[in-house]
Amino acid sequence: MSPYAHIAGWGMYAPARVLSNQDLEHMVDTTDEWIRSRTGIVERRIAGEKESTATMAVEAARRALARAHLSPRQLDAIIVATISPDHLTPATACLVQAALGADKAAAFDVSAGCSGFIYALSLAQMGITAGEWHSVLIIGAETLSRFVNWEDRNTCVLFGDGAGALVLTASDQPGGVLACVLGADGSGADLLVIPAGGSRMPASPATLEQHAHTIHMDGRAVFRFATHILPEAVEQVMRKAGLPLTAIDMVIPHQANMRIIEAARKKLRLPEEAFFVNLYRYGNTSAASIPIALCEVADHGLINDGSLVVLVGFGAGLTWGAAVVRWGVALPQPARPWWQRALYIARLAFGRLPAFLRRLLYRLWQALPSRRDEE
Repeated sequence: MSPYAHIAGWGMYAPARVLSNQDLEHMVDTTDEWIRSRTGIVERRIAGEKESTATMAVEAARRALARAHLSPRQLDAIIVATISPDHLTPATACLVQAALGADKAAAFDVSAGCSGFIYALSLAQMGITAGEWHSVLIIGAETLSRFVNWEDRNTCVLFGDGAGALVLTASDQPGGVLACVLGADGSGADLLVIPAGGSRMPASPATLEQHAHTIHMDGRAVFRFATHILPEAVEQVMRKAGLPLTAIDMVIPHQANMRIIEAARKKLRLPEEAFFVNLYRYGNTSAASIPIALCEVADHGLINDGSLVVLVGFGAGLTWGAAVVRWGVALPQPARPWWQRALYIARLAFGRLPAFLRRLLYRLWQALPSRRDEE
């Protein structure tokens, strides 16, 4: 029998700085009423100067690992969903791996826009049910404040920064991630895009002057797409799981726009309390929005063991995805002696040290003269 992929731990991180709608009124031609009525957003979090997608991902990951009582060295894979990586290469997941000290884990990024976390979740589930992985860390993390044009009121009011993480582990107990569906329509790729910075449009004085390194979006077209695909994805994943819509206890949608969420809820004919919304506090955090929302739902006790939760997202690509999860923290950990608990805490705190030492040794080795140089 194939193992089930259960959620064993979760954690989130949001930057301390809050940027309110009133703050934006002093930065761009907009008003609090205009933003609220069209999006439902009241404030968003903005990363500090020393924060990045990787640093926020590490903080969320540490909290998820601590809740799962799992050592970073027990991870088989780390998947980071992001469209705002620290670098084009290497993958942000590799930076996270080094910081955690998860030296046995494969590490790679997924770029699927705001659907990225569902893509990462699906990959983790497939790896676990196939028997290839036992423990997987998936993270949605974004620093979109670095990729918006703060003179464009149509986009700068929407996005915020943050990170959310889940630890998935294999279990023989039925439950966990029951089904996933993924989709894409590349014909809509130009509707939500950062034009420059890749191989098609390398950085130049002209691209900088044109703000081509920032988010460009056809808001109306994306709105039409989202209101159609969000309920369709929910229906599709529930059919795949073999369950009726009435079995849903909680829907956690991508937090993009309150009007999109409300339109989807009405089409699905689900009660208001069935949809969780924290959009007004964080804005659109892209791939981080679903895991941040799931963390708040779990931490506030809004779901219990056995609750049926649907995660659904849509985003640039155009992409979409949905997952059905039977909530329940699997595999209770046996009690550990104090010295093992202390060692575990130390490993989380000083996870970066092994990678630092290896990097130092590598650089020292590179600095040594070769035999050919000596001759």
